[in-house]
This record gives sequence, structure tokens and C-alpha cells, in this order.
Amino acid sequence: MPVVTSGISQRQSGRGVGLGLALVSAVAFGGSGVAAKPLIEAGLDPLHVVWLRVTGAALVMVPLAVRHRALLRRRPALLSGFGLLAVAGVQACYFAALSRIPVGVALLIEYLAPALVLGWVRFVQRRPVTRAAALGVVLAAGGLACVVEVWSGLGFDPLGLLLALGAACCQVGYFVLSDQGGDAGDQAPDPLGVIAYGLLVGAVVLTAVARPWGMDWSVLAHSARMNGTQVPAVVLLVWIVLVATVLAYVTGVLSVRRLSPQVAGVVACLEAVIATVLAWVLLGEHLSAPQVAGGAVVLLGAFIAQSSAPAGSAAAPAADGAAERELSARGTTIQDRR
Repeated sequence: MPVVTSGISQRQSGRGVGLGLALVSAVAFGGSGVAAKPLIEAGLDPLHVVWLRVTGAALVMVPLAVRHRALLRRRPALLSGFGLLAVAGVQACYFAALSRIPVGVALLIEYLAPALVLGWVRFVQRRPVTRAAALGVVLAAGGLACVVEVWSGLGFDPLGLLLALGAACCQVGYFVLSDQGGDAGDQAPDPLGVIAYGLLVGAVVLTAVARPWGMDWSVLAHSARMNGTQVPAVVLLVWIVLVATVLAYVTGVLSVRRLSPQVAGVVACLEAVIATVLAWVLLGEHLSAPQVAGGAVVLLGAFIAQSSAPAGSAAAPAADGAAERELSARGTTIQDRR
């Protein structure tokens, strides 16, 4: 009996640590927009902010890339797709959207991704989708209509909304690629290695797209205004690189190792709420009552759509049971986050 009690206690402790790490990851990811928007308003192009974020994080992750260099030979297509969609595509579309619409709205639209994954499962992979999943899609679409206030003639910038939706579509690519990476059994790629090379590939792609040699580097030597307060631009950049990217990814991976991907995904949904609250407190952005209600419905619909997907679908980016147990034995797992 003491042995059983000890084992249960250890599992509960591990679950508590996992929930804490998942919450840290959600807070870290949610804080990216509020730190990036002042830099954009100070004169940096959104793509240049994305390039600084991804390139800085890639440099930090170089040691992990060297450690997992065998992935270049084993899974080049996975690494390339991950870098193009999950890193470059998501970040470029999201940060470009930030220059045109509020942080909370951009992130809430991005969280349509779980519902879009179900469309991929049903119409591309031709797998069954439950009624609860379909309900999640309807709720997400209805909530989005409230967020953008369609009754007022599309109150937000249409291009900004399309860019945020583009970020959601790139998130779909992330889930699909993660599913392909997880069905390799014993040869499943280490998620930390995939993240490291994804950042490196994303940095290369964004270098060609953003052309940082034309960036106004002097902005980083001055301060940016955050809701009336002057903050050193370099401090905001360090936050984006180390906290909102490196810490966010690493704590997210570690949390999924201790939790099921579904539980970690639910906690990660707090990112949208955290981003909205931070934008309200730090940037002075306010949402109307219908927009707040719509945002809650979007999150509810995305949660229902993701959690009710059939087993083995692309909506769950973790490996199957056997592969997941093998990864856990090696101390790694597939992260179900961007």
C-alpha cells in the first residue's frame, strides 16, 4: 500500500508541475503581441519584428539543432514544412495582422485553427467527424462574427482579419505535420529538435522575405510607447525572443510530457484570454461586450472541435499510444502547440 500511495502521489505531483508549465507557456505566448505592437508602432515593419523574433530564438536554439543534426537527414521534408508553416507562416501573418487589428482579436481569430483542422480531417482525409465537433465549428464561426461585429459593416480592417485567418491556416499545417511526425514509431523525431530546426528554417525564409538589411535598426536604440509609458525597445525585443518564443516553446514541450496533449491544449487556450487581458492592461485596447462574448464563444467552439476529434485524426498532433509511451521513456514528446 505505501508503494501504491507513493506512486499516486508522484503522478499527482507530476500533473501539477505539468499544469504549471502549461500555464507558463500560455502566459509567455500570450505576451508576444503586447510586446511586439509598440515596436511596430515605433517604426519597425511587422515582418522585421517577426525576423528579429525568429532569428533571435533560432540562435538560442542552435545547440539543440547541433545535438539533433541527424534530423536533417532523416526528416528534411518535415523540418522544411514545419519551418515554413508553423514558424514563418504563423508568425508573419500574425504580426502583420497586429499592425492593423487589436492583439486580442488577432489571436482569437488564430484560434479558429482547431476547427479548421476538422475540415481537413473530414474533407481531405475523409475521416468521420462527430456532431460535437461540428457544433464546435458552428460556435467558432458564430463567435467570430461577434468578434468582427459583422452587423457594423466589418468594423475592423478586412486585410488584418485575412492576415489573422492566414495565421490560423498555417496553424492547421502545423497540426498536420506534427501528426505525420508522430506516426514514425521508434523513429519519431525529437520535438525539441523539430522546434530548433523549424526556427532555423523559418529564420532563413524570413530573411529572404523581410530583407532585414533595410530595417531601421535605430528604433532598437530608443524607447517605444506602451500605453503612454516609455519602454526601451531592446527590452521588448529580449522579452519577445527569450520569453515569448524560447521559454514558451520549451515549457510547452515539457508540459505535454507530463500531461496528455488534450489537457495541455486546453490550458494553452488560455493564451488568447491572457493576450486580450494584457492588451487591455498594457496597451489600453478595449473590446465591446459583444466582442468579449464572441471571443468566449470562439474559444469554446475551438475547444469542443479539438477535443471531440476522432482518435488518430490530425487534430491531435501527438503520437499514437505506443509511440507516446516510447517517447515518454526517452523523456520527449510531440508538442501540440505552435
